Amino acid sequence: MVLSPTRLAAGLTVFALAAAWTALPSFAQVGYGTNPTLPPPDETGFIPTINIAPATGWKDGGKPTPSPELQVAAFATDLDHPRWLYSLPNGDVLVAETNSPPRQGPVNIKTRIRRLIMGRVGARVPSANRITLLRDANGDNVAETRSIFLEGLNSPFGMALVGNMLYVANTDSLVRYTYTEGAIKIKGPATKVADLPSTQPNSHWTKNVVANSDGTKLYVSVGSNSNVANGGIENETNRAAILEIDPASGRSRVFASGLRNPVGLAWEPVTGALWTSVNERDELGDDLVPDYMTSVKDGAFYGWPYSYFGQNVDTRVKPQRPDLVAKAIMPDYALGAHTASLGLAFYQGTLLPAKYRGGAVVGQHGSWNRADPAGYKVVFVAFENGKPVGMPHDILTGFLDAEGNAQGRPVGVAEDRSGALLVADDVGNVIWRVTPAN
Repeated sequence: MVLSPTRLAAGLTVFALAAAWTALPSFAQVGYGTNPTLPPPDETGFIPTINIAPATGWKDGGKPTPSPELQVAAFATDLDHPRWLYSLPNGDVLVAETNSPPRQGPVNIKTRIRRLIMGRVGARVPSANRITLLRDANGDNVAETRSIFLEGLNSPFGMALVGNMLYVANTDSLVRYTYTEGAIKIKGPATKVADLPSTQPNSHWTKNVVANSDGTKLYVSVGSNSNVANGGIENETNRAAILEIDPASGRSRVFASGLRNPVGLAWEPVTGALWTSVNERDELGDDLVPDYMTSVKDGAFYGWPYSYFGQNVDTRVKPQRPDLVAKAIMPDYALGAHTASLGLAFYQGTLLPAKYRGGAVVGQHGSWNRADPAGYKVVFVAFENGKPVGMPHDILTGFLDAEGNAQGRPVGVAEDRSGALLVADDVGNVIWRVTPAN
C-alpha cells in the first residue's frame, strides 16, 4: 500500500491491507557508499508515502537466507520483542526485550497515522522492560539456559560492562549494577548515573551506551524528539546527539550533535574511532535521506535538522541556521534511504571468512516511508585502514516474504565469544546465529 497526498481521502480506510510486494532496491541505486548520489527532495506533504510490511513472524521453521558462504540457525526463540544484544566475556549473551514507553500528550491525525503504521509492522507491542540472559553451557550453539537477568526497567536498550559494573541505558536514565561473572540474575539495586532526555513525545526512545577503553567515559546515543524539529528546536535539548558522560560524577556534555537518530555505537578497531549508525529524516522522497554510519568527531555537527548529508539544506525547517549548515560534516558512508539502519558492530573474530574481518555489520530494520521496501536485511561493509570501501554485501536477507510480509526484522548485531554473529529479530522474536557454511 502506498499513500500519497492525492490519496488522502481513501488512504485512511486501507491501512489494514497488506503492502504490495516490490523487489528490494539494488546497491547500485542511489543512496549507498562513500559518495552517494542524492536526488532532489520530493516533499510528500501532509500524508507521507507509506508502504507497510505487515508483521507475521516466521512460519514452519522459516529463517532468513544467508550469504552462500554462511549459514544461519536460531540461537534462542520465543523471546518478547528482542531489540539489542550484549556479549559478556564469559560467553553469556544479554538481550534487551524492550519496546517504546507509553506516549502521552495531544495526538493529531498525523500521529495517529504513524501509530497505525507502527502497529502494522509489529512495533507497538507492550515493552517487557527486561534484560534476559542466554547461556549455551553444553556448546551445541543453542541457548538452553534462559533467565531474567534484570526486570522492572524502563524501555532498556544499550548495555556496557566496565570492570564489575554493568551499565544499562533506559529511555530516561543511565544506571549501573554490580555484576558478578557467571551470575544468571542481578539482585542488587540500580544506581542512577545520569538522567537522559525523555520529554514527551520521546519520539526516538532508544538510548545506547558504550564505554571507552579504560572505562573513564561513557558515550550515550540520544535520538531526536521529532522528524525535523517539528515541535520546535527548544524541545530538542541534548537530543539528536551523542552525550559523553563521566560515570564517576554523572556529569555529561554533548560530544557530537546534529545526528537525527543515532542508534548503533561501536569502536573501529584500527583507528579506535567511535562510529555510529544514524537514521535520517523522512518525507523527502523515496531516495532521501540516506541513513548512514559515520565516525564521530568530538564537537562535530552533522546537520540535523537544518541540513542533511553535509550541507544540503532542508527548506522545511524554520528558522534556518546557515551558520550551523556551514559547519555540517558529511557522514562517512550512506546505507540507503529509509533502511532503518540500527545495529552496528565491527567484526573482530576469526570464525567467519577472512573477508569479514575488521568490517562493519549493520542490522537494517526496514522501511515504511518508501514505495519500494528497503532494508529488512543484515549487511556487511568492508573497511580498509579504518575507512569503509565498496558497496554493502548481504549477510542475511529473506526477512520479507513473497507477499511483502515481514517474517522478521533485524535490529541489534553482536559477536559471540566463538566469533559467530548474533542478530536480534524483534518480529520473529528470535536471536539468529550466523556461522560459516559447512
